[in-house]
Order: sequence, then structure tokens, then C-alpha cells
Amino acid sequence: MSSNTILETRNLIKEFKGFVAVNDVNLSVQRGQIHALIGPNGAGKTTVFNLLTKFLIPTKGQILFNGHDITGEKPSQVARRGIVRSFQISATFPNLTVMENVRIGLQRATGVSLHFWRSERSLNQLNDKAMALLDQVDLGSMADLTAVELPYGRKRALEIATTLAMDPELMLLDEPTQGMGHEDVDRVTQLIKKVGANRTILMVEHNMSVVSKIADTISVLQRGQVIAEGPYEVVSKNPQVLEAYMGTADNQLEGAHG
Repeated sequence: MSSNTILETRNLIKEFKGFVAVNDVNLSVQRGQIHALIGPNGAGKTTVFNLLTKFLIPTKGQILFNGHDITGEKPSQVARRGIVRSFQISATFPNLTVMENVRIGLQRATGVSLHFWRSERSLNQLNDKAMALLDQVDLGSMADLTAVELPYGRKRALEIATTLAMDPELMLLDEPTQGMGHEDVDRVTQLIKKVGANRTILMVEHNMSVVSKIADTISVLQRGQVIAEGPYEVVSKNPQVLEAYMGTADNQLEGAHG
């Protein structure tokens, strides 16, 4: 495992009662890159994510993070190592303000998250940090709104901000643009590119147009196996990939830069 590899899977297999959902997957995520995991429905993308964050235990194989074997570790141990999965771990609190949501993420990082008896004034020291994170995701002007008031795309931006508050070494994004309109997709895509400038991101994404704009490396899954890997220019011309997406996303492959 090279010093530039932050996450590696070796011969990862997951079976469910005889059905092989993930079949001998070898991933190598490089530090500082945005790495996208794509594939048609049922390809095994979410199962791989669940294995990486320890919501599922592999049937066979190894997962290494910074050279440490984390295959047998619990989700909380993996999170403490610096692997944080957005939109699962960092779901927003609807009745708290945007600022308060980010402050909770910052509290976790400072180790005072369970000290509910402290006065709220003691948390005000986190306000400047929280505001800087909100500005980073273009939510500074909405700091005093409650999370429930935010439009859908802005809620996703808030979830990214609360994940960033935990200062992850590896950020896992699970279908970050799912269910969004075109304008929100563009905004969140640019946001991921921005926050990915100085950290490592592994994302599951169904939208080929999104990954074509921001991913450094793309791994394509089909029926639980990696069928292609590389930059968009290479992957998008791969005959196996074109065939896998035929009828569902072939048009996206052809016109992803449009």
C-alpha cells in the first residue's frame, strides 16, 4: 500500500444467502482525489459503501485505511479514524438552526458533545468556526433559519457542512445529488468540487454528468464487480461500460459534458 493510498480494499466479497452482491472488488483511493463509484442499479455500489463504513461485515477480503486493517472494526471506530459518511451519520436536526446543526458537528470534534449541562454561552466559541464552514458551502446568509425551512438542495449543502465540521480525513458521499432538480445538482456538484480541493472524497453517484465534471478517478461496478477504472475520458469510451449503461444512462455518457 503506497503512502499516497488512503483507502484500499483487497478481494472484497459480500454474499447474502448465496447471492454475491460484491464480487472480488479491489479499490485503491488516492489521497486528495475525488473518486467516484458508479454503475447501474443493483451494481453493488451501496453494498460496497456499507462494507467500508462497517454497516456490513465482508464475507471475505480486507479493508485498509492508512495502512491499518479496519476489516473487523465497528462503525464508531472507523468514524474516529476519520472516515465520515455524509447523509447517513450527519442527517440534519430539522428544528435546530443551520448554525446550531453545524455547531453540533464541531462539538463532536472537540469532545464536548455530551456535555449538555454546559451553558449555551460556552458553545459560542464555536460560532466563528461554524460561520466559516457555512460560508464555505454558501449558507452564511441562512445561518439563523431552522433546517426544516431550507430547500432540498440547501439541506444537502448543510449536511456537507456538518460533515466537514467533523474534519474527516476521508469523506464518503452517498448519492449526493439524488432527487434534485437541475439547478440544485449544479450547485451541489460545484460544492463537492470546492470542498474536495483539499481533502479526499469517495462518492457513490448515479449521474454520469456529475462525475464527468468533478471525479479524478471513476470505478464502474456491474453485478458486484469492477468492470472499468480510470478518468472519465477513458471510462466513458469503454465498451463494457457503454453496454452496462445501455438503455439507462447511455445518453448521459454521450452528452455528459453538454
